[in-house]
Amino acid sequence: MEDLIIAIVKPLVDYPEDVLLQIEETDSTVFYKLTVKKEDMGRVIGKQGRIAKSIRTLVYAAGAKNAKKVRLEIIE
Repeated sequence: MEDLIIAIVKPLVDYPEDVLLQIEETDSTVFYKLTVKKEDMGRVIGKQGRIAKSIRTLVYAAGAKNAKKVRLEIIE
């Protein structure tokens, strides 16, 4: 799952070396916290959040196979 998120986000941003993904896991949920440089936030979120919504849709669909829920948070 981590590779999928990184593969989607890195081509979108100007500073791919600053893309950081942290994982927090609870009993029922896996939280992925995506951090990008401030200048790249607009590229990752997109107009009216369309790109972020698309990324989340792909990640949630890929995570549907697992017993745990998957959540993606984009932080600055």
